[in-house]
Amino acid sequence: QVQLVESGGGLVQAGGSLRLACAVSGRTVSRLDTGWFRQAPGKEREFVAAITQIGSITYYEDSVKGRFTISRDNAKNTVSLQMNSLKPEDTAVYYCAAGTYISRLSRPDLYDYWGQGTQVTVSS
Repeated sequence: QVQLVESGGGLVQAGGSLRLACAVSGRTVSRLDTGWFRQAPGKEREFVAAITQIGSITYYEDSVKGRFTISRDNAKNTVSLQMNSLKPEDTAVYYCAAGTYISRLSRPDLYDYWGQGTQVTVSS
């Protein structure tokens, strides 16, 4: 069974950086499409970034392009999200998700596995 455990969330001032990590167990991460989503209070869960199992192609939501970077470490079986130039509107619970051969990486309903989430709070 695939399990995902996020870490690295916290409180940071606007303009600061955080690095989230997602530890994957039960499956080799290179054989999974993996993504990061976030959910702010009162809002729907939204796509942030993803990396494909084939070719390690990365995708980003428009508002995080140039600020966030998703990467995969096959040796550690982890996926990370480096977040720079953080803004108060980035405040949310961030979730790691994974699945196989996902046709639309921005759709949360197509992912099979989810972590418990980690809180990111950006103060102004």
